[in-house]
Amino acid sequence: MSCSSALYLTASASNLLSLKLAESLGVKLHKSWLTWFKVTCIPGFVSLALLPFVVYKIFPPEIKETPDAPTVAKAKLKEMGPVKMSEWVMVITMLITVGLWVSGEHLEIPAVVAALVGLSLLLLFGVIDWQDCLGEKSAWDTLVWFGVLVGMATQLNNLGVVPWLSLSISNSLKSLSLSWFGAFVILHLSYFALHYLFASQTAHVGALYSAFLGMLLAAKVPPLMAALSLAVNTNLFGALTHYSSGQAAVYYGAGYVKLPRVFRMGIMVAIINIIIWSLTAAAWWKILGLY
Repeated sequence: MSCSSALYLTASASNLLSLKLAESLGVKLHKSWLTWFKVTCIPGFVSLALLPFVVYKIFPPEIKETPDAPTVAKAKLKEMGPVKMSEWVMVITMLITVGLWVSGEHLEIPAVVAALVGLSLLLLFGVIDWQDCLGEKSAWDTLVWFGVLVGMATQLNNLGVVPWLSLSISNSLKSLSLSWFGAFVILHLSYFALHYLFASQTAHVGALYSAFLGMLLAAKVPPLMAALSLAVNTNLFGALTHYSSGQAAVYYGAGYVKLPRVFRMGIMVAIINIIIWSLTAAAWWKILGLY
């Protein structure tokens, strides 16, 4: 969950919000979808390959064999019947939307237009109706908070609050004679740990991203590396607790894992993610010239 959210720009609302806030601080990501994927692909795929295996070894499942699964799956597929027209429309719409997201900057098509094109196609062909849209409360929450948080962060920056806070903490770090890399590590670990106080990744980004990015920039961390690493970090703590993200709440709500084990698994997965991303990203980003 956290790995795939970090892998693609459009996989999480917090990714888009992070880049919007970074832009307000003067860090502009060109060809955003492709650049994001290029930066995250190697660490992301390594994490996707290793993390399930490591978790399987540390927290082995109670049921390890399901010999009846193929039979049940075939029966369910037969029950569902052939692919319906609405499902084909959904697939084609998804490909069109993602294609517009990927090539949007080259075609001068904003991401919001791509999203509206996809939504319009689904409504036009009857795949969903307006009642379905109204029922997506989490999407409306994201839309409203996105606007509020971006506006608030921009004003805090314009009023000098973010630069003042960033400079103050940066000076404190300088008094410790830390290099930019030392400040980078401390700020990222602090940003990660503070998510225990938040019940939403988007809210976390809105509250802390601008301030922490400002501190990283003040510590002379390369701008693109600072902005992208902080945005990626936001995804990696998505499984930290049962309330750390919307997905985590859904998984916990299924009732298969007790709360104490959720916290143990969360911190273990967090440590594993940090190790994997730190090692692979350090090498890959050096090759890409991010620092």
